[in-house]
Amino acid sequence: MTSNAIPLADYLFTRLLQLGVDSIFGLPGDYNLRLLDYVTPAGLKWIGNCNELNAGYAADGYSRLKGIGALVTTFGVGELSAVNAIAGAYAERAPVVHVVGTPPRASHESRAPIHHTFNDGEYQNFDRMQEHITVAQTMLWDHRTATAQIDHTLQQCLLHSRPVRITIPDDMVGVRVSAAGLQTKISVPVPVESETEEAALQLVLERIYSSKKPMIIVDGESRPCGILDEVEHIVKTTEWPTFTTGFGKGLINETLSNVHGVYVPGHKGFVDSCDLILSFGPHYSTTNSHQTLTVPRKDTRIDISLNAVQANTEIFRDLPAKRFVEQLISKLDLSKVPKHTPEISPINNLHAAAMSDNVTQVGGFWQRLSSFFKEGDVVMAETGTAGYGANEFALPQHTRLYKPVTWLSIGYMLPAALGASLAQRDLAAKSQYHGLPGGRTVLLIGDGSFQLTAQEMSTMIHHKLDIVIFLINNNGYTIERCIHGRNQGYNDITPWRYLKAPALFGAPEEGEYAAHTWEVRTWNDLEGVLEDEKMLNGKGIRMVEVFMDQLDAPKFLLSVLDRQIELEKKA
Repeated sequence: MTSNAIPLADYLFTRLLQLGVDSIFGLPGDYNLRLLDYVTPAGLKWIGNCNELNAGYAADGYSRLKGIGALVTTFGVGELSAVNAIAGAYAERAPVVHVVGTPPRASHESRAPIHHTFNDGEYQNFDRMQEHITVAQTMLWDHRTATAQIDHTLQQCLLHSRPVRITIPDDMVGVRVSAAGLQTKISVPVPVESETEEAALQLVLERIYSSKKPMIIVDGESRPCGILDEVEHIVKTTEWPTFTTGFGKGLINETLSNVHGVYVPGHKGFVDSCDLILSFGPHYSTTNSHQTLTVPRKDTRIDISLNAVQANTEIFRDLPAKRFVEQLISKLDLSKVPKHTPEISPINNLHAAAMSDNVTQVGGFWQRLSSFFKEGDVVMAETGTAGYGANEFALPQHTRLYKPVTWLSIGYMLPAALGASLAQRDLAAKSQYHGLPGGRTVLLIGDGSFQLTAQEMSTMIHHKLDIVIFLINNNGYTIERCIHGRNQGYNDITPWRYLKAPALFGAPEEGEYAAHTWEVRTWNDLEGVLEDEKMLNGKGIRMVEVFMDQLDAPKFLLSVLDRQIELEKKA
């Protein structure tokens, strides 16, 4: 073996570091312990989680800000605990690398009935389970091919912005391999010009120049497409009216005068009146489109997706979005671009409220909270009323929003907030965070969702992360009450003393990182919290419990609740 040989695990973790992973999540287990010995020497920070599901959620949250995330679990029990998180990352295009330590090769070959298996000698059961939720899978079995397998799998993660799975038998961890590959960067292959591209560009340009009432929709897959800067350039230079979806909210500068927030059903009349809709990074799930109410008409929209452009029924394939949008910008003659600057009235008007009144969502809680956000914040709105309420936020520049999109696994946002906060810290440490020294992570979560993953607050505290938590205590699963069973016991939960959670999970009571908690019932309470010096400039965990009625919800959910009540009356 040549002098530039290194252990296989060292090669893998060095590759992850090269791609931008600085923090890696997971949990130890007997088949990944030797693997974990290489994490810190490689320059990665080990973030030990409370369970593997939370580790997967955290890696997902990290990846959406950092560009890629990773977790390490043990074989069988560990990786299956993380499967739900990996599936969510697949559904919503979060590039996560799942590294699994497995039993040694001799155990595989002898079909030994060891622990963490089904006691049947079949070691590939877990491989097959994850084939459906990862875009690439590989087992490192031969030192001669292992580095090429790692590089190919990581490239697939970047190319598709979806999870991949790499398994390493325990006896392969320290096997020495050539380090030569580390001199070459892993990147997405550069596309080449094609006749398809020219035809698609010509069609899109003709549609733009001939339009009278054009507009833009920015959706969430613009992020994995890698086109956020280009899309914002188009929004600025055309000055066309622009909306985002919930998934796309926070991806472009909302302070631009022609950006009008989230496309909600109240805007449908205007959108339907437009004769051209450029839709960047479309993700037309029912949750991201108000149950398809806000999916733009097919005859007026042009979808620019990860690898294709679609205009009505015509699809131009093998067109990577990054190159296509760059080419569109270079060929766009702004003198031929129609001007279209209509007056668009806000859907949600904020009404005055007496300071002694109880806080309500219909009374403007989400809009009033907007003043709290600062440039550089990451705002996390959990599935439930918070996810819908976040559509009403007015976000400063360079503020990212995570909200429910398609997978909707409740409890996701708390561990994802851990991952996002670490990503903020890692980016700021490299002076790569919008020129800012860092930022806060602001988590908005319901009492029901909090109970699923609350223990990960301990990891936030352990790593001294600056996280603000607004817990909406509405006595159970309000979003489920709106959908069905508004008075049913299965939508109730066991009440907790939520503000004691920081103390339970080890938050210091004194010093710079002492936790601070508040209780909010009235608008006066809320104003006091938002102006409190400890809230505005404190560090560590700051937690606010906001009490609301169990049937208080954003307008869209209330319309769903009204339909339920009407059906009850008819019955």
